[in-house]
Amino acid sequence: MNRMLLDDLRRITPEEAAILDGRETIDREIYMQGKENMVNAKKLLAAGKLITLRTHTRFIDFPAHTHDYVEVVYMCSGQTKHIVNGKKLTLKEGEILFLGQSCTHEVCCAREQDVAVNFIVLPAFFETALMLIGEEQTPLRQFLMDCLSGRHDDPGYLHFQTSGVLPVQNLVENLIYILLTDVPNKRRSSQITMALLFLFLMGRTDILDTESKADAAIFAVLQYIEERFADASFSELSEMLHYDPSWLSREIKRKTGRTYTQLLQEKRLAQAAFLLRNTSRKIEDISCSVGYENVSYFHRLFVSTYGKTPKHYRDEL
Repeated sequence: MNRMLLDDLRRITPEEAAILDGRETIDREIYMQGKENMVNAKKLLAAGKLITLRTHTRFIDFPAHTHDYVEVVYMCSGQTKHIVNGKKLTLKEGEILFLGQSCTHEVCCAREQDVAVNFIVLPAFFETALMLIGEEQTPLRQFLMDCLSGRHDDPGYLHFQTSGVLPVQNLVENLIYILLTDVPNKRRSSQITMALLFLFLMGRTDILDTESKADAAIFAVLQYIEERFADASFSELSEMLHYDPSWLSREIKRKTGRTYTQLLQEKRLAQAAFLLRNTSRKIEDISCSVGYENVSYFHRLFVSTYGKTPKHYRDEL
């Protein structure tokens, strides 16, 4: 990380100075309203803003709490120990932790050299950011968004073990710089930067530490569909992941609300719609390229999903 930027983030804040002077608990007035242990976005975000950042408060344990927003923690230097939904994890330098709304979060006392940045983000910021550069509403993208926005059946988190991954370091550093300085087009610049970061991470589920065996399985399934939709095979997938097919089918339905076949169909038709919008390829070629050799069947599925034939869909653009 840029040395000047890191030195700025390392500075002792007034809250930390009070702790060093003997304060034994966090100052609830900074974070919470009433008696609930919920960190409130209105306390940390100025009116009309969708994102801000603050350094994590060191020298004291931050007790168990929830958030009414999405929190993204980036470890600039050192490390911090977290307890999320009862599970202990260590966030190392260069790693990112996305905390969904309503998940329970606790942070152990950090030392002076343990510098973390907390991004306070309203879910609408992610949705707007991803719309700027992504056209496909894929199952993987939707599942990750559901985790963060609280629509996932278990309030969750996403821990990306990105130490040494240079694109991540660059994008996060750019985002910190944008939010700390008075740059032109600040909101749009931060949304595009976050979108690029999130889009990069969506393709790197191999470095994702998940909350449970079931979550790990679902990310693997969705990544498989993302990459192999044209010739995907459920039997091959379950064998590759070493999961019992019946168990895997139940977990897919429980975690996503759809069956494997429905998820695969969503991805194939989204890809077909993308190709119809952005290429002049024949409809028959598109049908085969997304995994449907029976063009008549492809037409029926497309009409059922989009309410019009592939030809009409393309002609109306």
